[in-house]
Formats: sequence, C-alpha cells, structure tokens
Amino acid sequence: MSAERDRALMVERLRADGIDDPRVLCAMRGLPRELFVPAGLAAMAYQDEPLDIGLGQTISSPMIVALSTAALGARADAHVLEIGTGSGYGAAVLSRCHRSVVTIERHAELAERAWASLAMTGCTNVEVRTGDGSLGAPDRAPFDGIVVTAMADTEPPPALLDQLAPGAALLCPVGHGQEGVLVRYRDGRAEELAEVVFVPLVSGLPARR
Repeated sequence: MSAERDRALMVERLRADGIDDPRVLCAMRGLPRELFVPAGLAAMAYQDEPLDIGLGQTISSPMIVALSTAALGARADAHVLEIGTGSGYGAAVLSRCHRSVVTIERHAELAERAWASLAMTGCTNVEVRTGDGSLGAPDRAPFDGIVVTAMADTEPPPALLDQLAPGAALLCPVGHGQEGVLVRYRDGRAEELAEVVFVPLVSGLPARR
C-alpha cells in the first residue's frame, strides 16, 4: 500500500505544480515507478529528483517526465520517439498517452532492463532499440513528437528535427555540462520551458566491456 500512497501523493504534487494534462496524470498514477529503479532505490522512487540507474545514467524526476510528455501536445493517436530510454519509465508514460513509441538507448544493458520493466507493466506499444539516438529512427519517421532525455550543447541533432511531422514538437534540454534549459522546438521556433539538469547527449555507441 505504501507505493500506491506515494504514487497518489506524487500525482497530487504534479497537479499542484501545474501539470494539468489528464492523460499524463492518469498514466503516472497507474504506473509503478518503483519497478523502473534499482531495487535498493525503490523507497525513493516517488521523490521528485533524478535517481542513479547505473552506467552514468539517471531516471528523470517525475516532474520532468510529466512536463516533457505534456509539452509535446501530441494527440492520443500519435506516434512518438524517445531518445535515451534509460530506465524505461519515460517511455512507459509516453506509451500510456500515445498510440506507439519508439525509444532508443545507447547502452544495451539499460535497453534490456528497460524492456523487461516495460513488459512487466504491460506497455506493449513500445519498441526498444539499442543504437545511436542522435540518428533517430528514420525507418519509422515521421514522428508526431520527439522527447530527448539528454543535454545537447546548442541544439538537437539535425537528424531528429528532420524526422518530425509537420506541426509536431521536439523536446530537448540544451546547455553545457549537465545544466541547461528544456526547450520545445516546433515549426522552426524554440521555446524555453524550464531549467533542468540532465546527463550529456552522446553520439555513437559505448565501447564493449
């Protein structure tokens, strides 16, 4: 019961902080976030802060996941792309709000873990890929929305912008180091939404261990 109570309190905090998209709130109320974090951090799953998931990566705070999903403004029948699968929680929220999701993770180990968590939570409309997220998924484009979960230096990778459907939005944090601003790109315009902290966006694949 504790996890259910914490989940309900998380949703109330999100609503109080300005998240009013009913699809996003419903998705996050129904998803067991504790299944997407390392077992030792399960008690912290509903705190509004990023958590370490290994390999130098994090699960974004609930507020950032909610804001990014809501700010897409995509319809329920949308086909969306996520760059940086991480734990899989962001993809799970996207999947509960949209028709289909393609998510790309450069670390094979994290992609496998995310797939398992998504399967446990019944998110069957998500395709998890291991690859270079900066290249997107041209074989599945165009996308009705794209969410990038890592910090770009000055702008999103051009390949991602090229894979947007007309009128669709791309959410990407932009800055230096790990601190920057979450920006919404749509129809050639850029709108700053919030100050954020993210791991850097890295192209290519990690060396095999």
